[in-house]
Amino acid sequence: MSEFLPGLAPILGVSELNRRVRELLEGEFDTLWVAGELSNVKLATSGHWYFCLKDSEAAVDAAMFKGRAQFLDFRPVDGLKVEARARVTLYEPRGKYQLVVEELRKSGLGSLHEAFEKLKARLGAEGLFDPARKRPLPAFPRAIGLITSPAAAALRDMLTTLQRRAPMVPVVLYPAPVQGEGSAERIAAAIETANRRGEVDVLILARGGGSLEDLWSFNEERVARAIAASALPIVSGVGHETDFTIADFVADLRAPTPTAAAAAASPDREALLEEVAQIRRRLARDLRRIVETRAQRLDALARRLLTPAERIARQREALGLQARRMRTAMAARLSTHAAKVKAQRTALSHLDPTQVLARGYAIVRDADGHIRRTSEGLVVDAALDVTFSKGRAGVRVMKVEK
Repeated sequence: MSEFLPGLAPILGVSELNRRVRELLEGEFDTLWVAGELSNVKLATSGHWYFCLKDSEAAVDAAMFKGRAQFLDFRPVDGLKVEARARVTLYEPRGKYQLVVEELRKSGLGSLHEAFEKLKARLGAEGLFDPARKRPLPAFPRAIGLITSPAAAALRDMLTTLQRRAPMVPVVLYPAPVQGEGSAERIAAAIETANRRGEVDVLILARGGGSLEDLWSFNEERVARAIAASALPIVSGVGHETDFTIADFVADLRAPTPTAAAAAASPDREALLEEVAQIRRRLARDLRRIVETRAQRLDALARRLLTPAERIARQREALGLQARRMRTAMAARLSTHAAKVKAQRTALSHLDPTQVLARGYAIVRDADGHIRRTSEGLVVDAALDVTFSKGRAGVRVMKVEK
Protein backbone atom coordinates (compact mmCIF):
# COMPACT_ATOMS: atom_id res chain seq x y z
CA MET A 1 0.00 0.00 0.00
CA SER A 2 1.33 3.46 -0.88
CA GLU A 3 1.17 6.51 1.36
CA PHE A 4 1.86 10.08 0.24
CA LEU A 5 3.31 12.75 2.49
CA PRO A 6 3.52 16.38 1.41
CA GLY A 7 6.80 17.03 -0.42
CA LEU A 8 7.99 13.40 -0.06
CA ALA A 9 8.16 10.39 -2.43
CA PRO A 10 5.43 7.75 -1.94
CA ILE A 11 6.05 5.10 0.70
CA LEU A 12 5.65 1.53 -0.60
CA GLY A 13 4.62 -1.50 1.38
CA VAL A 14 6.95 -4.51 1.17
CA SER A 15 4.44 -6.61 -0.78
CA GLU A 16 3.93 -3.85 -3.32
CA LEU A 17 7.68 -3.37 -3.67
CA ASN A 18 8.18 -7.08 -4.28
CA ARG A 19 5.33 -7.15 -6.78
CA ARG A 20 6.87 -4.26 -8.73
CA VAL A 21 10.31 -5.87 -8.71
CA ARG A 22 8.82 -9.17 -9.95
CA GLU A 23 7.04 -7.38 -12.78
CA LEU A 24 10.25 -5.60 -13.72
CA LEU A 25 12.22 -8.85 -13.80
CA GLU A 26 9.62 -10.77 -15.77
CA GLY A 27 9.18 -7.89 -18.19
CA GLU A 28 12.92 -7.47 -18.72
CA PHE A 29 13.89 -11.11 -19.38
CA ASP A 30 12.44 -13.56 -21.85
CA THR A 31 12.81 -17.28 -21.26
CA LEU A 32 16.55 -18.02 -21.53
CA TRP A 33 19.13 -20.79 -21.17
CA VAL A 34 21.42 -20.68 -18.13
CA ALA A 35 24.40 -23.01 -17.61
CA GLY A 36 25.74 -23.97 -14.19
CA GLU A 37 26.33 -26.65 -11.59
CA LEU A 38 23.59 -28.11 -9.38
CA SER A 39 23.85 -27.81 -5.61
CA ASN A 40 21.47 -28.17 -2.64
CA VAL A 41 19.20 -30.36 -4.77
CA LYS A 42 15.96 -31.27 -2.98
CA LEU A 43 12.85 -33.17 -4.13
CA ALA A 44 9.73 -32.05 -2.26
CA THR A 45 6.88 -34.45 -1.44
CA SER A 46 4.80 -32.44 -3.93
CA GLY A 47 7.07 -33.61 -6.76
CA HIS A 48 8.70 -30.18 -7.22
CA TRP A 49 12.49 -29.89 -7.43
CA TYR A 50 14.40 -27.11 -5.68
CA PHE A 51 18.11 -26.48 -6.21
CA CYS A 52 20.82 -23.87 -6.59
CA LEU A 53 22.43 -23.21 -9.95
CA LYS A 54 25.98 -21.87 -9.58
CA ASP A 55 29.27 -21.23 -11.33
CA SER A 56 32.67 -20.23 -9.90
CA GLU A 57 31.54 -16.71 -9.04
CA ALA A 58 27.80 -16.66 -8.33
CA ALA A 59 24.70 -18.70 -7.58
CA VAL A 60 20.95 -18.39 -8.06
CA ASP A 61 18.07 -20.36 -6.54
CA ALA A 62 15.84 -22.28 -8.92
CA ALA A 63 12.63 -24.32 -8.84
CA MET A 64 11.34 -26.91 -11.31
CA PHE A 65 7.72 -27.78 -10.75
CA LYS A 66 6.25 -31.27 -11.05
CA GLY A 67 4.46 -30.61 -14.34
CA ARG A 68 7.84 -30.02 -16.02
CA ALA A 69 9.99 -32.29 -13.87
CA GLN A 70 8.04 -35.39 -14.95
CA PHE A 71 9.71 -35.17 -18.37
CA LEU A 72 13.25 -35.39 -16.99
CA ASP A 73 15.24 -38.37 -18.32
CA PHE A 74 17.79 -38.17 -15.48
CA ARG A 75 17.79 -37.51 -11.74
CA PRO A 76 19.24 -34.13 -10.69
CA VAL A 77 22.08 -34.52 -8.19
CA ASP A 78 24.57 -32.16 -6.56
CA GLY A 79 27.62 -31.40 -8.69
CA LEU A 80 25.95 -32.21 -12.02
CA LYS A 81 26.62 -29.62 -14.72
CA VAL A 82 23.40 -28.71 -16.49
CA GLU A 83 21.76 -26.23 -18.84
CA ALA A 84 18.39 -24.87 -17.74
CA ARG A 85 15.74 -23.14 -19.84
CA ALA A 86 14.12 -20.83 -17.31
CA ARG A 87 12.10 -17.71 -16.55
CA VAL A 88 13.54 -15.03 -14.28
CA THR A 89 11.15 -14.06 -11.49
CA LEU A 90 10.87 -13.09 -7.83
CA TYR A 91 9.29 -15.15 -5.04
CA GLU A 92 7.25 -12.33 -3.54
CA PRO A 93 6.60 -13.68 -0.01
CA ARG A 94 10.37 -13.71 0.71
CA GLY A 95 11.56 -11.14 -1.80
CA LYS A 96 13.76 -13.86 -3.26
CA TYR A 97 15.03 -13.64 -6.83
CA GLN A 98 14.96 -17.08 -8.52
CA LEU A 99 14.65 -19.05 -11.75
CA VAL A 100 11.58 -21.12 -12.67
CA VAL A 101 12.99 -23.94 -14.81
CA GLU A 102 10.97 -25.17 -17.80
CA GLU A 103 13.53 -27.64 -19.15
CA LEU A 104 16.73 -29.15 -17.75
CA ARG A 105 19.41 -31.05 -19.62
CA LYS A 106 22.92 -32.19 -18.95
CA SER A 107 25.65 -29.81 -20.14
CA GLY A 108 26.98 -30.61 -23.58
CA LEU A 109 23.61 -31.78 -24.91
CA GLY A 110 22.96 -28.44 -26.51
CA SER A 111 24.95 -29.43 -29.58
CA LEU A 112 22.99 -32.70 -29.82
CA HIS A 113 19.69 -30.82 -29.65
CA GLU A 114 20.90 -28.46 -32.33
CA ALA A 115 21.99 -31.35 -34.56
CA PHE A 116 18.63 -33.03 -33.97
CA GLU A 117 16.65 -29.95 -34.98
CA LYS A 118 18.80 -29.31 -38.07
CA LEU A 119 18.45 -32.88 -39.34
CA LYS A 120 14.74 -32.89 -38.54
CA ALA A 121 14.24 -29.68 -40.54
CA ARG A 122 16.27 -30.93 -43.51
CA LEU A 123 14.58 -34.34 -43.75
CA GLY A 124 11.20 -32.74 -43.22
CA ALA A 125 11.85 -30.39 -46.14
CA GLU A 126 12.68 -33.43 -48.29
CA GLY A 127 9.28 -34.91 -47.49
CA LEU A 128 10.50 -37.90 -45.44
CA PHE A 129 7.94 -37.11 -42.73
CA ASP A 130 5.05 -36.59 -45.16
CA PRO A 131 1.99 -38.58 -43.99
CA ALA A 132 1.14 -39.35 -47.64
CA ARG A 133 4.22 -41.58 -47.97
CA LYS A 134 3.46 -43.63 -44.85
CA ARG A 135 2.05 -47.09 -45.53
CA PRO A 136 -0.64 -48.94 -43.59
CA LEU A 137 0.44 -51.96 -41.58
CA PRO A 138 -0.70 -55.40 -42.79
CA ALA A 139 -3.69 -56.63 -40.85
CA PHE A 140 -2.49 -60.27 -40.91
CA PRO A 141 1.30 -60.41 -41.40
CA ARG A 142 2.92 -63.73 -42.39
CA ALA A 143 5.77 -62.93 -40.00
CA ILE A 144 6.96 -59.99 -37.90
CA GLY A 145 10.56 -58.77 -37.84
CA LEU A 146 12.22 -57.24 -34.75
CA ILE A 147 15.28 -55.00 -35.00
CA THR A 148 16.78 -54.56 -31.54
CA SER A 149 19.51 -55.82 -29.26
CA PRO A 150 19.18 -59.49 -28.20
CA ALA A 151 20.09 -58.38 -24.64
CA ALA A 152 17.53 -55.59 -24.46
CA ALA A 153 14.64 -55.75 -22.00
CA ALA A 154 12.52 -54.35 -24.83
CA LEU A 155 12.99 -57.65 -26.71
CA ARG A 156 11.50 -59.67 -23.86
CA ASP A 157 8.57 -57.26 -23.56
CA MET A 158 7.82 -57.47 -27.27
CA LEU A 159 8.08 -61.27 -27.40
CA THR A 160 5.73 -61.55 -24.43
CA THR A 161 3.21 -59.26 -26.12
CA LEU A 162 3.45 -61.08 -29.47
CA GLN A 163 3.07 -64.49 -27.80
CA ARG A 164 -0.06 -63.30 -26.04
CA ARG A 165 -1.65 -61.53 -29.00
CA ALA A 166 -0.52 -63.58 -32.00
CA PRO A 167 1.15 -66.89 -31.09
CA MET A 168 0.44 -68.15 -34.62
CA VAL A 169 2.62 -65.46 -36.27
CA PRO A 170 6.36 -66.29 -36.60
CA VAL A 171 8.85 -63.72 -35.26
CA VAL A 172 12.25 -63.08 -36.87
CA LEU A 173 14.96 -61.22 -34.93
CA TYR A 174 17.44 -59.06 -36.84
CA PRO A 175 19.97 -58.32 -34.07
CA ALA A 176 21.63 -54.92 -33.89
CA PRO A 177 23.17 -52.83 -31.10
CA VAL A 178 20.85 -49.96 -30.15
CA GLN A 179 23.44 -47.54 -28.77
CA GLY A 180 27.15 -46.85 -28.93
CA GLU A 181 29.65 -46.38 -31.71
CA GLY A 182 28.69 -48.02 -35.00
CA SER A 183 25.15 -48.85 -33.82
CA ALA A 184 23.46 -46.59 -36.38
CA GLU A 185 25.22 -48.41 -39.24
CA ARG A 186 24.26 -51.79 -37.78
CA ILE A 187 20.62 -50.74 -37.40
CA ALA A 188 20.50 -49.50 -41.01
CA ALA A 189 22.13 -52.74 -42.19
CA ALA A 190 19.53 -54.81 -40.30
CA ILE A 191 16.73 -52.90 -42.06
CA GLU A 192 18.35 -53.56 -45.44
CA THR A 193 18.86 -57.25 -44.60
CA ALA A 194 15.20 -57.71 -43.65
CA ASN A 195 14.13 -56.11 -46.93
CA ARG A 196 16.53 -58.23 -48.96
CA ARG A 197 15.46 -61.52 -47.37
CA GLY A 198 11.73 -60.71 -47.65
CA GLU A 199 10.65 -63.21 -44.97
CA VAL A 200 8.49 -60.80 -42.92
CA ASP A 201 5.68 -58.38 -43.75
CA VAL A 202 6.38 -55.71 -41.12
CA LEU A 203 9.38 -54.54 -39.09
CA ILE A 204 9.53 -53.21 -35.52
CA LEU A 205 12.47 -50.95 -34.71
CA ALA A 206 12.70 -50.75 -30.90
CA ARG A 207 14.67 -50.12 -27.75
CA GLY A 208 13.87 -49.07 -24.18
CA GLY A 209 14.08 -45.59 -22.74
CA GLY A 210 17.25 -43.63 -22.07
CA SER A 211 18.90 -40.26 -22.24
CA LEU A 212 19.33 -38.26 -25.42
CA GLU A 213 22.83 -39.74 -25.85
CA ASP A 214 21.47 -43.27 -25.35
CA LEU A 215 18.85 -42.81 -28.05
CA TRP A 216 21.11 -40.95 -30.45
CA SER A 217 21.55 -43.89 -32.87
CA PHE A 218 17.91 -43.41 -33.85
CA ASN A 219 18.60 -39.74 -34.66
CA GLU A 220 21.30 -40.56 -37.22
CA GLU A 221 20.65 -39.72 -40.88
CA ARG A 222 21.87 -43.18 -41.92
CA VAL A 223 19.03 -44.83 -40.00
CA ALA A 224 16.45 -42.31 -41.24
CA ARG A 225 17.43 -42.97 -44.88
CA ALA A 226 17.25 -46.74 -44.37
CA ILE A 227 13.74 -46.45 -42.90
CA ALA A 228 12.59 -44.23 -45.77
CA ALA A 229 14.03 -46.65 -48.36
CA SER A 230 12.46 -49.74 -46.76
CA ALA A 231 9.90 -51.61 -48.85
CA LEU A 232 8.58 -53.12 -45.62
CA PRO A 233 6.41 -50.94 -43.37
CA ILE A 234 8.24 -50.04 -40.15
CA VAL A 235 6.87 -49.39 -36.65
CA SER A 236 9.13 -47.30 -34.42
CA GLY A 237 8.96 -48.10 -30.70
CA VAL A 238 11.96 -46.23 -29.31
CA GLY A 239 12.18 -45.09 -25.70
CA HIS A 240 9.31 -43.97 -23.53
CA GLU A 241 6.15 -42.11 -24.43
CA THR A 242 7.84 -38.71 -24.04
CA ASP A 243 10.88 -39.63 -26.17
CA PHE A 244 10.91 -38.59 -29.82
CA THR A 245 13.59 -39.49 -32.36
CA ILE A 246 14.12 -38.86 -36.06
CA ALA A 247 13.25 -42.54 -36.61
CA ASP A 248 9.80 -41.88 -35.12
CA PHE A 249 9.08 -39.17 -37.69
CA VAL A 250 10.23 -41.25 -40.69
CA ALA A 251 8.63 -44.56 -39.65
CA ASP A 252 5.23 -45.55 -41.00
CA LEU A 253 3.90 -45.64 -37.44
CA ARG A 254 5.31 -44.29 -34.19
CA ALA A 255 4.43 -46.28 -31.04
CA PRO A 256 5.08 -44.79 -27.58
CA THR A 257 6.89 -47.91 -26.29
CA PRO A 258 8.29 -51.21 -27.64
CA THR A 259 5.34 -53.06 -26.11
CA ALA A 260 2.91 -50.73 -27.88
CA ALA A 261 4.83 -51.26 -31.13
CA ALA A 262 4.41 -55.04 -30.82
CA ALA A 263 0.69 -54.58 -30.20
CA ALA A 264 0.34 -52.25 -33.21
CA ALA A 265 2.11 -54.65 -35.60
CA SER A 266 0.28 -57.83 -34.58
CA PRO A 267 -3.31 -59.01 -34.86
CA ASP A 268 -5.04 -59.62 -31.55
CA ARG A 269 -5.87 -63.34 -31.47
CA GLU A 270 -8.45 -62.99 -28.71
CA ALA A 271 -10.13 -60.08 -30.48
CA LEU A 272 -10.13 -62.04 -33.76
CA LEU A 273 -11.66 -65.09 -32.08
CA GLU A 274 -14.34 -62.89 -30.55
CA GLU A 275 -15.00 -61.29 -33.93
CA VAL A 276 -15.29 -64.73 -35.56
CA ALA A 277 -17.68 -65.80 -32.81
CA GLN A 278 -19.79 -62.69 -33.38
CA ILE A 279 -19.85 -63.38 -37.13
CA ARG A 280 -20.87 -66.99 -36.46
CA ARG A 281 -23.68 -65.84 -34.17
CA ARG A 282 -24.79 -63.28 -36.73
CA LEU A 283 -24.80 -65.88 -39.54
CA ALA A 284 -26.78 -68.33 -37.40
CA ARG A 285 -29.30 -65.62 -36.58
CA ASP A 286 -29.63 -64.61 -40.24
CA LEU A 287 -30.03 -68.22 -41.39
CA ARG A 288 -32.68 -68.84 -38.73
CA ARG A 289 -34.55 -65.74 -39.85
CA ILE A 290 -34.38 -66.84 -43.52
CA VAL A 291 -35.69 -70.32 -42.67
CA GLU A 292 -38.53 -68.89 -40.59
CA THR A 293 -39.49 -66.43 -43.32
CA ARG A 294 -39.50 -69.15 -45.99
CA ALA A 295 -41.56 -71.41 -43.70
CA GLN A 296 -44.17 -68.68 -43.24
CA ARG A 297 -44.27 -68.10 -46.99
CA LEU A 298 -44.72 -71.86 -47.56
CA ASP A 299 -47.58 -71.94 -45.06
CA ALA A 300 -49.23 -69.01 -46.83
CA LEU A 301 -48.93 -70.77 -50.21
CA ALA A 302 -50.30 -73.97 -48.71
CA ARG A 303 -53.34 -72.10 -47.43
CA ARG A 304 -54.00 -70.86 -50.97
CA LEU A 305 -54.13 -74.44 -52.38
CA LEU A 306 -57.80 -75.69 -52.69
CA THR A 307 -59.43 -79.09 -53.31
CA PRO A 308 -61.88 -79.35 -56.27
CA ALA A 309 -64.82 -79.43 -53.85
CA GLU A 310 -63.53 -76.29 -52.07
CA ARG A 311 -63.02 -74.57 -55.41
CA ILE A 312 -66.59 -75.45 -56.59
CA ALA A 313 -68.01 -74.31 -53.24
CA ARG A 314 -66.15 -70.99 -53.50
CA GLN A 315 -67.30 -70.50 -57.09
CA ARG A 316 -70.90 -71.35 -56.08
CA GLU A 317 -70.66 -68.86 -53.26
CA ALA A 318 -69.27 -66.24 -55.64
CA LEU A 319 -72.10 -66.89 -58.15
CA GLY A 320 -74.71 -66.66 -55.38
CA LEU A 321 -73.25 -63.39 -54.25
CA GLN A 322 -73.32 -62.14 -57.83
CA ALA A 323 -76.96 -63.19 -58.26
CA ARG A 324 -77.92 -61.40 -55.06
CA ARG A 325 -76.16 -58.30 -56.22
CA MET A 326 -77.97 -58.48 -59.60
CA ARG A 327 -81.38 -58.88 -57.94
CA THR A 328 -80.69 -56.03 -55.62
CA ALA A 329 -79.53 -53.86 -58.51
CA MET A 330 -82.61 -54.80 -60.62
CA ALA A 331 -85.00 -54.04 -57.76
CA ALA A 332 -83.32 -50.70 -57.19
CA ARG A 333 -83.59 -49.88 -60.92
CA LEU A 334 -87.31 -50.88 -61.07
CA SER A 335 -88.01 -48.81 -57.99
CA THR A 336 -86.30 -45.84 -59.59
CA HIS A 337 -88.31 -46.19 -62.84
CA ALA A 338 -91.57 -46.64 -60.90
CA ALA A 339 -90.87 -43.45 -59.01
CA LYS A 340 -90.23 -41.64 -62.29
CA VAL A 341 -93.50 -42.94 -63.81
CA LYS A 342 -95.43 -41.88 -60.73
CA ALA A 343 -93.89 -38.42 -60.87
CA GLN A 344 -94.79 -38.12 -64.57
CA ARG A 345 -98.35 -39.32 -63.91
CA THR A 346 -98.71 -36.70 -61.19
CA ALA A 347 -97.41 -34.02 -63.54
CA LEU A 348 -99.83 -35.08 -66.29
CA SER A 349 -102.75 -35.09 -63.88
CA HIS A 350 -102.11 -31.43 -63.20
CA LEU A 351 -102.48 -30.75 -66.93
CA ASP A 352 -105.74 -32.78 -67.36
CA PRO A 353 -108.67 -30.33 -68.14
CA THR A 354 -111.16 -32.57 -66.37
CA GLN A 355 -109.23 -32.10 -63.19
CA VAL A 356 -109.64 -28.33 -63.59
CA LEU A 357 -113.35 -28.70 -64.32
CA ALA A 358 -113.75 -30.89 -61.22
CA ARG A 359 -112.77 -27.90 -59.14
CA GLY A 360 -115.89 -25.94 -60.44
CA TYR A 361 -114.61 -24.49 -63.70
CA ALA A 362 -116.38 -24.95 -67.11
CA ILE A 363 -115.44 -24.67 -70.82
CA VAL A 364 -117.53 -22.26 -72.89
CA ARG A 365 -117.71 -22.57 -76.72
CA ASP A 366 -119.57 -20.38 -79.19
CA ALA A 367 -121.74 -21.57 -82.06
CA ASP A 368 -118.60 -22.08 -84.18
CA GLY A 369 -117.04 -24.32 -81.50
CA HIS A 370 -114.43 -21.78 -80.45
CA ILE A 371 -113.59 -21.57 -76.78
CA ARG A 372 -114.69 -18.24 -75.38
CA ARG A 373 -112.29 -16.92 -72.74
CA THR A 374 -113.91 -13.43 -72.43
CA SER A 375 -117.30 -11.84 -72.99
CA GLU A 376 -115.98 -9.65 -75.76
CA GLY A 377 -117.97 -10.11 -78.98
CA LEU A 378 -120.92 -11.81 -77.38
CA VAL A 379 -124.44 -10.57 -78.07
CA VAL A 380 -127.70 -11.13 -76.28
CA ASP A 381 -129.47 -14.34 -77.27
CA ALA A 382 -126.25 -15.81 -78.66
CA ALA A 383 -126.10 -19.63 -78.30
CA LEU A 384 -123.23 -21.08 -76.25
CA ASP A 385 -122.12 -24.63 -75.35
CA VAL A 386 -120.96 -25.15 -71.75
CA THR A 387 -118.91 -28.25 -70.78
CA PHE A 388 -118.80 -29.27 -67.09
CA SER A 389 -116.65 -31.90 -65.36
CA LYS A 390 -119.62 -34.17 -65.97
CA GLY A 391 -121.92 -33.39 -68.81
CA ARG A 392 -122.58 -30.31 -70.97
CA ALA A 393 -125.43 -27.85 -71.63
CA GLY A 394 -126.60 -25.39 -74.32
CA VAL A 395 -127.33 -21.91 -73.07
CA ARG A 396 -128.29 -18.49 -74.46
CA VAL A 397 -126.84 -15.15 -73.49
CA MET A 398 -129.26 -13.09 -71.47
CA LYS A 399 -126.93 -10.14 -70.80
CA VAL A 400 -123.39 -9.13 -71.76
CA GLU A 401 -121.11 -7.27 -69.36
CA LYS A 402 -117.62 -6.13 -70.01
